Amino acid sequence: MKTIDIHDMADHAGYNRFHFGVLFWCALIIIFDGYDLAVAGIALPSIMKEMGVSATNAGFMVSSALFGMMFGAIFLGTLADRIGRKWTIVVCITLFSLFTAAAGMTSDPVAFSVTRFLAGLGIGGVMPAVVAHMTEYSPRRMRSTLTTLMFSGYSVGGMLAAVLGKGLIEAHGWQSVFLAAATPVVLIPVILKALPESMPYLLKRGRIDELKAILQCIDPSYQPSADDHFELHAHHKAHGAPIGKLFQEGRGFSTAMFWVAFFMCLFMVYALSSWLTKLMAAAGYSLGSALTFVLVLNFGAMIGAIGGGWLADRFHIKHVLIGFYATAAVSITLLGFKVPTELLFLLVGLAGATTIGTQILTYAYVGQFYPMAVRSTGIGWASGVGRSGAILAPIVIGTLVGMALPLEQNFMAIAIPAVIATVAVSLIDHKRSASAIAVTKQGQAKVAAQS
Repeated sequence: MKTIDIHDMADHAGYNRFHFGVLFWCALIIIFDGYDLAVAGIALPSIMKEMGVSATNAGFMVSSALFGMMFGAIFLGTLADRIGRKWTIVVCITLFSLFTAAAGMTSDPVAFSVTRFLAGLGIGGVMPAVVAHMTEYSPRRMRSTLTTLMFSGYSVGGMLAAVLGKGLIEAHGWQSVFLAAATPVVLIPVILKALPESMPYLLKRGRIDELKAILQCIDPSYQPSADDHFELHAHHKAHGAPIGKLFQEGRGFSTAMFWVAFFMCLFMVYALSSWLTKLMAAAGYSLGSALTFVLVLNFGAMIGAIGGGWLADRFHIKHVLIGFYATAAVSITLLGFKVPTELLFLLVGLAGATTIGTQILTYAYVGQFYPMAVRSTGIGWASGVGRSGAILAPIVIGTLVGMALPLEQNFMAIAIPAVIATVAVSLIDHKRSASAIAVTKQGQAKVAAQS
């Protein structure tokens, strides 16, 4: 009888077509997610004008989706570890696609906010599930690269929203970019068929034939037999409540630091995503030029995510994150000062790389930090707590915009969280991560066997 550690097999597998398939579908889902999230910021100036709302009220309207994302990340992220990720992902796609389209059919701030809240449940819930999925199926040697490459789809979605927004809003009104968000629903049957289920979930449910088929795709050299016995290493199993596992084995303080980092990073991400177009328009740029800044922001985010993942697979991911957050503090601060246009574009791209790109890298780190069995729960809670920063950001910056403060003070308010995030990440104890604990336990087992 063969005993197979499914996590170990996934860790040491060579990259093949199966991994590319998981990467493709997860990235495509994140592209849809990124579009749905960015679309409100793209259309914000037009929505404010047509509905006659103030900057402060517009901030509350944008935050309604982010409020939904907080609940979606916590509850749907945790649910994925219980009912399986495939159906959780499908539920989330349905929510964010249909209710974003519904927001485009509203004509008053209240109805818009309600539909965006419901869309936010799906937008927030799908992120933990796909990050956990990509982390689970990525070979260890390239895990950060594949996870951040997948998550760079978030920036592609943002760029897609900006490109479509430049043409559609002028030709058909702001509603058109929201209605376009219903498209992903038609792909749900394909996603259900193409995306594999989580291996711990299959093992827990006794769906061994499906598990064997997946393992054969992961490692074509594996030949399944009837007497194969599958196991999940002890440190990847959940004991008791999944949320409690986040605080076991000395991970409590680091969990809190992850939550602080997520709060601060998401504050910056949604402050820029929601208000960059309006701030640049207020600085004297046309709507078309202001939307170009959003394109540059998201292009920088994609470069930052992929580059950050590449660096994290070669250096310590924690140290890469510290450098990125520190750079964010400098680049965002400089956005508020008068500089040549070429340098301004560079700073916007750098801000995107070190905020949206760093958010993606932080997702990758938290996904690697927790055991496989509670990975979605860990990501979901970090993301969910961080959503309170995302909720506050449009309101706080909207209030500052309404006060007509100098441009540099608005950007300094966005930059301060980067300093706090730098400190929080530096205090994370990587020795308490699941991988570090596993290495320690394996070393202890070898010593015990030799003695």
